[in-house]
Amino acid sequence: MRQRAALIGCIAALAGSVSAQNYPVKPVRIVVPQAPGAQSELFARMLGQKLTESLGQPVVTDPRPGAGGAVGAEVAARAAPDGYTLLLATNSTHGSNPAIYTKLPYDAVRDFAPIALMVGMPYVLSVHPSLPVAKVKELIAFAKARPGQLNYASAGNGSTHQLCGELFKTMTGVDIVHVPYKGGPPATLATTSGEVSMLFNTVGSVHPFVSSGKLRALGVTTTRHSTKLPGVPTLNEAGLPGFDMMSWFGLLAPAGTPGTIVVRLNADTNKALDSAEVRSFVAAAGLELIPGTPGHFGDHIKSQIARFSKIAKAAGIRLD
Repeated sequence: MRQRAALIGCIAALAGSVSAQNYPVKPVRIVVPQAPGAQSELFARMLGQKLTESLGQPVVTDPRPGAGGAVGAEVAARAAPDGYTLLLATNSTHGSNPAIYTKLPYDAVRDFAPIALMVGMPYVLSVHPSLPVAKVKELIAFAKARPGQLNYASAGNGSTHQLCGELFKTMTGVDIVHVPYKGGPPATLATTSGEVSMLFNTVGSVHPFVSSGKLRALGVTTTRHSTKLPGVPTLNEAGLPGFDMMSWFGLLAPAGTPGTIVVRLNADTNKALDSAEVRSFVAAAGLELIPGTPGHFGDHIKSQIARFSKIAKAAGIRLD
């Protein structure tokens, strides 16, 4: 009986090895944990076009929005580990969600095989133009003189936008009130209308409003300047050393996906990122390329979860 079981195991392993060597022999889907037309879905579509060229099989997007990205992440986590279902992971699915939710239908580390971190984008601290401040230090002083009177908008409870706001509160000691909205666009519009005083949102989302004068940008949340807003200082430069938060997209496969497939997809993904078409899309969207190895992406996910967990714990953010 044991010999038979061992033989079956060897046959299965051999079949898996042959399957991996022949990969791919059918279409590949990229599960996107956001709605069609979202920036992540548009980026995945562009990436899919380039991967189609290198893999020789159609690579299509499969939008699965809901529950802050948890719906799409679960779909990918439960898929067969054969390289035909991938996940466009985000700073929500593999950063803030594991840090704030007591229960998730997936394990951000155990259930996935990292392929590549691809792009990042800074958040921008923006205020309504009616606030008499032009610099971060002026905003801090203005808020400290009016404890509890200023508020900030976010894309919802537990969002990375909120975690940016809570880190800002912790590092500066200001007392500002969180106002959650159902997504980044309504949060931004609420700030442009003066319904709230300020917000953290991605540079791609606020850039049009900063350019038109409906928002005033005070600082970006990464350690490097944004190509979209080159004249806006980093929060590090503005007196908040160590403030480093960004929105990002990466590519994952279900755990157990053969290593040869992961290596192939990593090479093809980095090649796609270096293409003129993807570079043009990235520049227009205000994204920044972050190519790398599967190991680099795995380390990034773990560091993001640890960082967000620390912020969430300090702010007392925990959701069911």
